[in-house]
Amino acid sequence: MSIINENNKYWIGFNLIPGIGRVRFTQIENYFGDIQKAWNANLDEFKKAGLDDNTINSIAKWRPKISPDTEIEKLEKLSIKAFNYHDKDYPARLKEIHDFPPLIYIRGEILAADEYCLAVVGTRNPSVYGRQLTDEIVSELAHSKITIVSGLAKGIDTIAHQSALNAGGRTIAVMGGGLDSVYPAENANLARNILKNGALVSEYAPGTKPKPENFPRRNRIMSGLCLGVLVVEAGETSGSLITAHMAFEQDREVFAIPGSVLSPASIGTNKLIMEGTARLVRNAADILQELNLTAVAEQIEAKEVIPASDTEAVILKQLGAEPRHIDEICRDSGLPVSVTSSTLAMMELKGMVKQIGAMNYTLCREIRENKELYKIEIN
Repeated sequence: MSIINENNKYWIGFNLIPGIGRVRFTQIENYFGDIQKAWNANLDEFKKAGLDDNTINSIAKWRPKISPDTEIEKLEKLSIKAFNYHDKDYPARLKEIHDFPPLIYIRGEILAADEYCLAVVGTRNPSVYGRQLTDEIVSELAHSKITIVSGLAKGIDTIAHQSALNAGGRTIAVMGGGLDSVYPAENANLARNILKNGALVSEYAPGTKPKPENFPRRNRIMSGLCLGVLVVEAGETSGSLITAHMAFEQDREVFAIPGSVLSPASIGTNKLIMEGTARLVRNAADILQELNLTAVAEQIEAKEVIPASDTEAVILKQLGAEPRHIDEICRDSGLPVSVTSSTLAMMELKGMVKQIGAMNYTLCREIRENKELYKIEIN
């Protein structure tokens, strides 16, 4: 049985053609309505679809050289899955960013629990200070069930991935080339270990070499997957600053570790803090508190163990973004106070509702925005 949706072979085909990204995919979809139909269309139809001459010429040049079936076979041999942005297994948070990749390749597994993730980035030449803080903070985050995302580069990235694994946590590496080879080569063993408790991710097809221009685009995926980004050490021209600014533009939280004003490795992080792009953090607790993730382990366990009940569904229908007192909930739901109180307590543990004081409750933003995740119809 194929590990890849049969329809995705045409997405894979178009993804291999230079010049076709999110905007062109949207034009093709809007006109043809079906990617397979588009793949078999004549060139005149692409003109009608609104594609420019350069893109049409690229299709004319590359499409005859690409066999979608052969590409599927290559991916299956490498145990690489491919998801287009309509697929349920495409990372939901990544679709929120403006320039999301239409197709993404994944080697390993991304789990539901990985929605609680933080990107950790920094210099390729960290100081002892940077190494120590990365290990300490990542280890504590991993113990708190936060998945660590980074770029598999030398330095801070490598320490972040390894520290997460050493702590028994999960980690995801976003790569600037195809998933069939590892860059830098010295991290090949680390990549194999990541596959045991995480995943390798890329928008680039196998065989794509990690060109310098790929990495800034890779960074938008790292931040796009996550709730926030932590910059540990970054020089004045560090690529980590690109990730931080992309995260800021994507409305993700940005955190930075302050460093000595005398250290070149801290010029970038100190600047992020000074300009207000990043929040100053000292430890993992600061990050967990800011992201309201202090009880992630308990929430994950509760979600796995306790399914939504009819009572929960009734209460959820009474809640939204505005706070409601427990007396109002009881009155409008018809549920006894004792049942409502105990159910709300369990729902709070599961991260579904939040008590904001004096027995007033609101629906957590995650539930409001991802109702289908909980398979509950909320009015």
